[in-house]
Amino acid sequence: MTTFDPTAGHESSAPSTTESGAPRENDAHSLSVGPDGPLLLHDVALVEKLARFDRERIPERSPHAKGSGAFGRLEITEDVSAYTKAKVFQPGTVTPMLARFSTVAGELGSPDTWRDVRGFALKFYTEDGNFDIVGNNTPTFFVRDPMKFADFIHSQKRLPDSGLRDATMQWDFWTLSPESAHQVTYLMGDRGIPRTWRHMNGYSSHTYMWVNAAGERFWVKYHFLTEQGLEFLTNAEAEKLAGQDADAHRRDLFESIRDGQFPSWRVEVQIMPYQDAKSYRFNPFDLTKVWSKKDYPRIPVGRFTLDQNPVNHFAQIEQAAFSPSNTVPGTGISPDKMLLGRVFSYPDAQRNRLGTNHNQLPVNRPVVPTNSYDKEGAMQYFHSGAAPVYAPNSFGRAYQDAQGPVDNGWESDGELVRAAYTLHAEDDDFGQAHTLVRDVMGEEERARLVDTVVGTLLGGVVEPVLSNVFQYWRNIDQEVGDRIEAEYKSRADA
Repeated sequence: MTTFDPTAGHESSAPSTTESGAPRENDAHSLSVGPDGPLLLHDVALVEKLARFDRERIPERSPHAKGSGAFGRLEITEDVSAYTKAKVFQPGTVTPMLARFSTVAGELGSPDTWRDVRGFALKFYTEDGNFDIVGNNTPTFFVRDPMKFADFIHSQKRLPDSGLRDATMQWDFWTLSPESAHQVTYLMGDRGIPRTWRHMNGYSSHTYMWVNAAGERFWVKYHFLTEQGLEFLTNAEAEKLAGQDADAHRRDLFESIRDGQFPSWRVEVQIMPYQDAKSYRFNPFDLTKVWSKKDYPRIPVGRFTLDQNPVNHFAQIEQAAFSPSNTVPGTGISPDKMLLGRVFSYPDAQRNRLGTNHNQLPVNRPVVPTNSYDKEGAMQYFHSGAAPVYAPNSFGRAYQDAQGPVDNGWESDGELVRAAYTLHAEDDDFGQAHTLVRDVMGEEERARLVDTVVGTLLGGVVEPVLSNVFQYWRNIDQEVGDRIEAEYKSRADA
């Protein structure tokens, strides 16, 4: 099941036309005064062609610029109706979907195989409207407050003077933001460069809400577990691929689906009872933390499969717009500060990048009718005719006026402050990063971690940032920090 006809409006055997539909006289030669004379401004076909060419590009995404994706379907194989009334998650439901994978820091032309977090964005075209989950291939993130998000992205991009990426700038931000430790450890480890998009997991990272038919609320984290197996690239393999084929991951996904090797992921969730959040040993809404699977085991939900490539990358992938603000009944958001920031920022970024009416583009349009009082703006295609454009109205256009508590809300009380989260009993910035290094990684993985970190430092990290990096890693794990400093000095003196 697809959400639109990808070939609509295209007939390859018909004569070429202008944009207004008139037959073109010639697609190869401009109108000139004689064969060797000047060109003419009233050559409408040429002016149209060049003017449109000058406007082909839209602003690239600031983070997640380089990526691609495919269409498929979500199949619910288990019964999780005790936790959510969302129709998309009811047993036996099959929902068409779009997945987009990406890097975070690189621009449109950057290599797919840079060491970077991978975006993992999903759009489900449900009978209650579009439902989006925006996540990464990591279960955590670098910061927990949206006030620092733009600064983080700036630190991973390019210097203002040379226009070059800079390791000092990256490490300066990370070491002065200790909450980044868990994510940086993940990034610098073996899992920092997936072999392909098909061989990586995805995570909502954020905590969301589920609500069941009885009105009971639950906190939920989504896990998308690759059925192709987890596989990763070494630094040497990634560097070689970056030079040989900057589009290696995009090519792999497209060719795999073209050849009938449809990638799939198991969908599982961690469920936390609503009241547990208040007394859990660390803040369950802190994006730099994971929930222990011993405390909240993963629960199977279903699987999704990607089996249809785009037929027009620009229209179907570049113009795709994802946002965590796209929720459906039975789902909701949480007090996660980063999520609350993204609920505003993501759709606002799409309004800037694609335009006011980006949700009317075929790839973003819901499969169900809409009845929105939002109107007009650039490139409006669908409209409400002569119906009233305001609510309430006395002329039959439906509007809602429900009052009282919402079923997917939460309680909050306090004065307005600018402050960090209230600390729970086991909240700290380095503990989970230490567990990842010491209990999850083996000795060979730790050795490769040391090698990777030192490799980034040899790119020219300067003081005082260099010393901060050594202390940052000692805060994560004393032995690993000592090894990083010793190895750096050994190579720097060689």
